[in-house]
Amino acid sequence: MLGLLGRKVGMTTFFTPEGDIGCTVIQAGPCPIVNLRTKEKDGYTALQLGFERVKPSRLNKPLLGYYKVQGVEPVRLLREFRVPSIEGYQIGQVLDVTLFSEGDVVSVTGWTKGRGFAGVVKRHGFRGVGGRTHGQHNRERHPGSMGSNTFPGRVWKGKRLAGRYGNERVTIENLRVLKIIPEKNILVVSGSVPGPRGGLLIIQK
Repeated sequence: MLGLLGRKVGMTTFFTPEGDIGCTVIQAGPCPIVNLRTKEKDGYTALQLGFERVKPSRLNKPLLGYYKVQGVEPVRLLREFRVPSIEGYQIGQVLDVTLFSEGDVVSVTGWTKGRGFAGVVKRHGFRGVGGRTHGQHNRERHPGSMGSNTFPGRVWKGKRLAGRYGNERVTIENLRVLKIIPEKNILVVSGSVPGPRGGLLIIQK
């Protein structure tokens, strides 16, 4: 589905006569079309969009050559959006927040905050193995028994244990567009979206 690339600005409250709505402010676009994928050449139809202009000195020569061939200014990020047809689109055309309108329902994809290697209490919400009243002094946040004996003699696959937590691609669906500020490329959507302030987001219809 067609959409835009953007960055999370932060959260605020949107005041309406029906009540207050928690919302997220997103800087969406502008996104120039860098390339067109066709059924004949690539096997599918899609738009390759760019986001955030960048100094040529920040890119390697293969990327600079690619942008030169396409006839567009260098950008920091490239992402593809599959569309049923590329009719009416051309390389160099710029898409912005006017792609959406107030009241639209969108999906927002982002990457959650990375937490590094986390224990079971932080990662899965375990309560720990009890207090310090039975002779233990340093095991409150440990997982406790693994639940297996002589058979199978190992930890069951899928057991919730400590490990890397966060930095996962997550999509939040059915967010409503509350307000659009075209002159500032601002999009305000209801609810929260994944990632930190300044994190990359993909907004799709």
